[in-house]
Amino acid sequence: MTVLTQETRGRTGKTTGSLAWLLVAGIVLAALNLRTAVTSVGPVLDQITLGLGMSGVGVGLLTTLPVLIFASVGAMTPSLARKVGEHRLLLFALVTLGAGLLIRAMVGSAGVFLFSSALALSGGAVGNVLIPTLIKRHFPGRAGTMTTVYTTALAVGTMLAAAATVPIERAADGNWHVALGVWAALAAVAAIPWLALLRSEPERDTGSNDLGPRALVRSKLAWAVAAYFGTQSMVAYIMFGFLPKILIDGGYTTGQAGLVLGVFTAIGIPVSMVVPWIASKFADQRPVVATFVAFYVVGFLGLWLAPADLAWGSAMLVGIGMGSFPLALTMLALRTRTPEATAALSAFGQSAGYLIAGAGPLIVGVMYESTRGWTLPFLLLFAVVGVQLVTGWYAGRTRYLEDERALTG
Repeated sequence: MTVLTQETRGRTGKTTGSLAWLLVAGIVLAALNLRTAVTSVGPVLDQITLGLGMSGVGVGLLTTLPVLIFASVGAMTPSLARKVGEHRLLLFALVTLGAGLLIRAMVGSAGVFLFSSALALSGGAVGNVLIPTLIKRHFPGRAGTMTTVYTTALAVGTMLAAAATVPIERAADGNWHVALGVWAALAAVAAIPWLALLRSEPERDTGSNDLGPRALVRSKLAWAVAAYFGTQSMVAYIMFGFLPKILIDGGYTTGQAGLVLGVFTAIGIPVSMVVPWIASKFADQRPVVATFVAFYVVGFLGLWLAPADLAWGSAMLVGIGMGSFPLALTMLALRTRTPEATAALSAFGQSAGYLIAGAGPLIVGVMYESTRGWTLPFLLLFAVVGVQLVTGWYAGRTRYLEDERALTG
């Protein structure tokens, strides 16, 4: 049985194969859009800064916005879904995402650019939380397979926006407005399946208060998932931000460092294709957690001790270790029994996790500036990976959020 023949039920309980196809298409298209607001900015940040006359404070706020929006808006998503409906909310999120992308591509004001960026990121934040919930609701027997589809599309969208923005800008005679605006069209396309899916809106559970924020704050499992999500995201932010600098300090040219970073980013696609499928085959994910930690440790050692000689191999090992991201997303479904619990754990884990992750690049930047070397930053990375092992070991053990006594006591 493939994912497309898995039972998918609407409000009437009737199984419809065409609905399954539509849901898969909707999830894939939505996932392609969730990071375009983030990764399309970096390649043309200098042009944006110059064109808008953006101050250093503005640039700092722009680079911090994803963490702040993903954490704050993500936390509100389960409550909004109960009031509005999951399909309607995701459609609204995609429309909001597209509107934000379009507005910021048309403005000449730094303030409006920041506001519209926050608007676009808010749509992505809602999608971050909703899609794991929709997978749990519509594909309960194929959660691993559908999470593979989701994380692969997410990785492709992330790389596509990062890699294609500069070529689009050059094709548009250096117009960064066009380079950013094209991603609004992708969001518009992603909204189409969800317009059709409005008729199959799941019934809303408006009385489910047992998995609210207060209950999750008392949950050891929820905190373990949040810390695991946060530590893997912190490693990702640090590596995306500082890997080129590590390589340049080790003797690489800017072009060579950029090439390594590109391949390092691309390796996330095949990793995302296999990790959720493998993780869902086992009730206990602790061996997978430990494997990724081992890849991290060996890769970091190579980048730290011999960046000039071992850069390629070490970067690839760290890239494989970043399979902890799709693993963290898979755990959201594997550690819960119901879609409502998945929504609650997704919101809590991602919101707290992104706040944890946001501190990483700032701390590494301060460490590097104060020592002019990479010893302290790499010691921090080893410490973060150690926390990842401990929290992932707890979260990876077979258990369910709903069964924790703290949630019913």
